[in-house]
Amino acid sequence: MENKFSQKVNENGHKIRIGLPKGSLQEHTFELFKKAGYNIRLSDERSYFPTVDDPEIECILLRAQEIAIYVEDGALDAGITGKDWILENGAKVVEVAELVYAKQGLRPVKWVLAVPENSDIKSVKDLEGKRIATEVINLTKVYLEKNKVNAKVEFSWGATEIKAPLLVDAIVDVTETGNSLRANKLRVIDTLLESSTRLIANEESWKDNWKRKKLEELAMLIKGVLLAETKVGLMMNVRKKDIEQILKVLPALQNPTISELSNKEWCDVITIVDKKIVRGLIPLLKEKGAEGIVEYPLNKIIE
Repeated sequence: MENKFSQKVNENGHKIRIGLPKGSLQEHTFELFKKAGYNIRLSDERSYFPTVDDPEIECILLRAQEIAIYVEDGALDAGITGKDWILENGAKVVEVAELVYAKQGLRPVKWVLAVPENSDIKSVKDLEGKRIATEVINLTKVYLEKNKVNAKVEFSWGATEIKAPLLVDAIVDVTETGNSLRANKLRVIDTLLESSTRLIANEESWKDNWKRKKLEELAMLIKGVLLAETKVGLMMNVRKKDIEQILKVLPALQNPTISELSNKEWCDVITIVDKKIVRGLIPLLKEKGAEGIVEYPLNKIIE
């Protein structure tokens, strides 16, 4: 029987094999690929071999923790994983692009040292001889060595935040919002690492001109999607006599497109602004004379 992950080739004989993160990042990753123009589908929820509507790409779902290992040894040409797992595994890979997104939004995550709220531990120095649970054994040991602290570090298979103080004195855990730590009455002492998602490539695959170009194009499209998620488009009708006031209101770094309308007294203004400022900007534009203001979502912005 043919292996489901056998190397199929397209009419040009080219194929690139990419590891995608299974679990918390899976849904967001699939959505990013879709907006970038690649539709990824699973035959069922238990499958690890999604199909993609590009005959030059073959995907496999893996835990983000192990993707860098398989990219380094060449089992995968490329993968999407966190900077934290690249460092934790000491993987020698090419970082093609930083893709800042996580489970709950477009932000990096942090690996933090945390203790119970009522713990006497106030700093890393107080961990001498103590017990720490974490998924990132190597990162934690490097951190302790840097601070000249001797403590026992043990691997946590999950639910790390519930282990202190019953089982361990402290934990090193990943957080995006800090909500889970607070819910479990934990206090953050220090941040070991701020990490974001990366598109990585095998060093030999990166030397292949075709594979490199394919990955660069993929990175460009996904970065364009991520940038678009922070922006919105605005278009409005403005009397020519009000244009100067409207331009003063719009962000200084933007270059709006201004087009004359059939009514010579009016023009059309189109621009792109940060999503976080638009709710305050629209009333101001209306106040300065803009009419027919339309806000619309963006799919990609290619810089």
